[in-house]
Amino acid sequence: MGRAVRGTVLAQLALLALLAGVLTGCSEPAEDGGAKPSASAAEGAGTDATTEATTEAKDGGKDAARSGGSVGAAGSACELPVTFDTAEKWRPEAVETEAPGGSGGSEEDDLAAELAEGLLRQGPFTAACEIDAKPAGNIGFLRVWTGEAGAKADDAQALLKEFVAAEGGTSEAKYSAFTSDSDVSGSEVAYLYTSEALDETKKERAFVTVTPDGPVVVHLGGLDTEEHEQMLPAYELAKRTLKTG
Repeated sequence: MGRAVRGTVLAQLALLALLAGVLTGCSEPAEDGGAKPSASAAEGAGTDATTEATTEAKDGGKDAARSGGSVGAAGSACELPVTFDTAEKWRPEAVETEAPGGSGGSEEDDLAAELAEGLLRQGPFTAACEIDAKPAGNIGFLRVWTGEAGAKADDAQALLKEFVAAEGGTSEAKYSAFTSDSDVSGSEVAYLYTSEALDETKKERAFVTVTPDGPVVVHLGGLDTEEHEQMLPAYELAKRTLKTG
């Protein structure tokens, strides 16, 4: 296991377990007509809604996110190989690891640490920062993952494919190139993720750029497809304002 993690990560484990129990235990349909999309609905939606939301954000439409600050620079909440703007009210926090203080914990503690370690790594990437949407009214995060130095710019799509494959339960991945307003380029992917625990499929999205200090992935998930699409403008803001150096 080899690492101790911040309480936020362990808290997320507890939240995931709670959500699984709540959602699987609900048998009554929503009475307010605001039910979340089912797996078939998410699959049928394809990428059309994502494309529309992305285009609107790029064009400065009514859903374009307003900047509330930035992360990545020295002294910011998360020091990264890149910088980008964060949406108004979104709260960034570094995901930190440190050498363990020794063994001797209970089996429950060991299991929690092992699960947390799994959340900290995805393929060749390690979690470095999470930007919480809850203060802005959504359930989800923009998460930043970093990799080891030595990759080349041409490796961007291959690295992103490793990241997606390591998540498991993914399908319908569509890759494309992107360039930020500051001419930072990389690879982007939109795909579907199916949770076996919740038996639900939802949209996710990520982009990667390769820097001299290593590749960086910015990933947007969300509780479900509805939350994901509501948070897309914040993701587009990050991609549009991405800078290196």
